[in-house]
Amino acid sequence: MGDRGLDQRQAPYFEAWLEYRRQAIVSFSTPGHKQGRGVAPELVEALGEAALELDIPHAGGVDDTHLSRDLLGQAERLAAAAWQADDAIFLLNGSTTGNLAFMLAACRPGQTIVVSRTLHKSLLAGLILSGARPVYVCPAIHPEANVTLDIPPAAVREALERHPQARAVALVSPAYTGVSSDLPEIARICHEREISLFVDEAWGPHFAFHPALPHSAMQAGADAAVTSIHKLLGGLTQTALLTMKGSRITRSRLASAVALLHTTSPAAMLYASIDVARRRMALEGESLLSRTLELAWQAREALAQIPGLRILGPELIASRPGAGFDPTRILVDVHGLGLTGYQAETILRERFRITVEMSDLVSVMLLVTIGDTLETIRHLIEGFAGLAQAAESCSAPAVSADLRSTGAVLAATQQVLTPREAFFAPAEPVPLDSAIGRVAAEPITPYPPGIPVVAPGELITPEVVDYLRAGLAAGMYLSGPADPTLRTVRVVAETGRA
Repeated sequence: MGDRGLDQRQAPYFEAWLEYRRQAIVSFSTPGHKQGRGVAPELVEALGEAALELDIPHAGGVDDTHLSRDLLGQAERLAAAAWQADDAIFLLNGSTTGNLAFMLAACRPGQTIVVSRTLHKSLLAGLILSGARPVYVCPAIHPEANVTLDIPPAAVREALERHPQARAVALVSPAYTGVSSDLPEIARICHEREISLFVDEAWGPHFAFHPALPHSAMQAGADAAVTSIHKLLGGLTQTALLTMKGSRITRSRLASAVALLHTTSPAAMLYASIDVARRRMALEGESLLSRTLELAWQAREALAQIPGLRILGPELIASRPGAGFDPTRILVDVHGLGLTGYQAETILRERFRITVEMSDLVSVMLLVTIGDTLETIRHLIEGFAGLAQAAESCSAPAVSADLRSTGAVLAATQQVLTPREAFFAPAEPVPLDSAIGRVAAEPITPYPPGIPVVAPGELITPEVVDYLRAGLAAGMYLSGPADPTLRTVRVVAETGRA
């Protein structure tokens, strides 16, 4: 159980990781490069000897092969306390592992679960693996900007009233657009029916550490949540955290599901980075985030002064009581420059040495984090000013917010089969135009943001096909389909044809 009285100055896993090197241990275990001695010289030059010396295993490295020192458990208890949870599990492979594990632990094949339709592809994969029957709830859509907002509590209540057999509710909050749902009210709705609430909080690891940010899932009363330490805090790539609170979630079952899915060769370096990132946020999080928020608002104000750019902000939720907004996620519409987001991303990277989190037909997404400084924000603003000048010599077909990847297209279809039924059904490839009115047998997911436009089991509609054609023509990357060019799409075979 998470103990609020734990000393957050401690970082037991991180310190044990460093101690391994100080002890000058000679390993006859994995990894085979033996602390860098077997690594190609060019990789040693790129990473440095110190980093390679610390690429050691969890079992048989930081701890013994029987994990008798419980170093990971100690670090997880500290993390649980920091995120105001009862329990926590360190995750690798990002929040994906936590999403998959919850689905396996919460539902048996055929059981019903209420799920946000703007789910990440990993939650969809969890539906396929578990065989759960989803009841999708859709977020509100801003009528003018065509941006997904929060999940209305009334939508969750209605779904549970129509499907009282539902085993759980699984929502994404904050949304990719930075809008968070009214989780305290949604938790109340779930708990009055003794139903657990799980939150994919991948984009909100920082919420627990600053009062100006929306409620974190644990603060709001969720029963379990997954959050990505690597996305916005100081953890190394792939690091995430699964948190639990209360008695509605059986920790042993959830931990068993994690163990089933998790790598059996976790890198100690990644675990250590979670431990020390937790310590820093617990001790310095509010001051670090105060500075981050200040930089984010400076960036927003400066970018808004550049002609042709539109910066979407908290005005999106002006009429949505209970919804929250994270200003550190900056969605910049660039179509006013006569550019697609894909073109803007290319120009920013090649000419101005700036990378973005996401681009689509309409916009680019920027993340301002605790790693930013006045210098990086200044570079960002100068780069966008240069982008505006470069756009004068570019040409792109006119696009509108209707083609946004985080808009109404995500709710432009209907479910016919469960994702598992469709994924394992006899299927056939058909030309994209011929797929209209057919049931998808595969996911089609623009990446980023990683939200399926079509999930297995859903009807493929003309609106979706039009969106996909426009995106492909502009350079959209698709994850999931067997043919990423979409010359053909796999659909459920009609009776007698496969």
